Amino acid sequence: MQKTTLTTAVATALTLGTVATTAQAGGVKYQDGDKWVELGGRIQLQYHYTDPDEGDSSDELFFRRLRPYIEGSIHEDWKGKFQFDIGKAEDDNELSVKDAYMEYDGFNNVDVLLGNAFVVPFSREQLTSSKRQQLVERTFVGDHNWGTPDRQLGLNVSGATANKMLTWGAGVSQAGLDPDNDKLDFASLANRDSDYNEGWMYGARVDYHPFGFLKKAQGDFARQLKATIGVSAFRWENDDDNNASGPEDVDEVTGFEVSGGLRAAGFSADAEYNLFDAETVQDLSGVSGIYDDGETDLEQWAVEGGYMVVPSKFEIVAGYQLQDADGYDEEWTRTSVGANYFFHKHDIKLQATYRMGENLDGVDGNDADEVFVQAQYVF
Repeated sequence: MQKTTLTTAVATALTLGTVATTAQAGGVKYQDGDKWVELGGRIQLQYHYTDPDEGDSSDELFFRRLRPYIEGSIHEDWKGKFQFDIGKAEDDNELSVKDAYMEYDGFNNVDVLLGNAFVVPFSREQLTSSKRQQLVERTFVGDHNWGTPDRQLGLNVSGATANKMLTWGAGVSQAGLDPDNDKLDFASLANRDSDYNEGWMYGARVDYHPFGFLKKAQGDFARQLKATIGVSAFRWENDDDNNASGPEDVDEVTGFEVSGGLRAAGFSADAEYNLFDAETVQDLSGVSGIYDDGETDLEQWAVEGGYMVVPSKFEIVAGYQLQDADGYDEEWTRTSVGANYFFHKHDIKLQATYRMGENLDGVDGNDADEVFVQAQYVF
């Protein structure tokens, strides 16, 4: 029996050309029988300009994301993937683990995944890849800084009916939360920080697609009527293993989402509502960041859409988002307008977004306008 390693398969593909090579959407796949490996990545070069009503304006040019990945299989029904990012996260460029998992898809219409991924499937906007967004940056409902779980270490089971009109997923993870009274920032323990609160998270979602399965990608290239509506929820509880930040430590968080999407005749729209109920470990008195007496209901709305003025080439986009918390003086709102030019759909595109923010961080009169311009190359 011939034994061919994955390394040999790749080497043969690159040197002798004897292995079938297939260009994928966002990756190149080398295959030798049942064994295969896919290589790919994304480059997002971004310019960001900020002009607050009070204070000086600022701008910067940086790599928002630099994300190579490798995905492959050497056994039928099994595959693995790892992906890391060396682009800018918050204020620093740092290496961080993104996808890093093993997956079994030998069951009929059911997949089982173990590792670091979106194992607790919450927020349609977060589950939509950053490379397939209409606005340059995600809105509140898809931002891990504001209650939506990011990738986490754990177990996920997902599936669909035979016609994919109904899809579902459920997961459990040991999840980190970066203690900060001004945010509700879930962070993966694969990139463990010494001050992360640690705890167990579990949740599930269901999505219904009445006109056929709608992929998690914004923009209408196919110009076919598609729609979806989904609900999800999760619960995170502090396990008391790492509470060292005093009043900033979070005790528990419950999240709920309802979302929907529509695609038709070049028009694309997505809407989502999130609600998070969070409590701190200590009983606090008074207002502290998003909290009032150590508790908050963090509420978010977002709607965004676009129209392909030139099919598959030029799209105008707009969005509106709102966030409120018990500790805010006023609702924080953002209004966005922009345009996208597609050289090769989402693989190669240029985006521009103008975002007008009012009452940033819930502070009355704290307003700022921002400009985002981003060039993307996916391979």
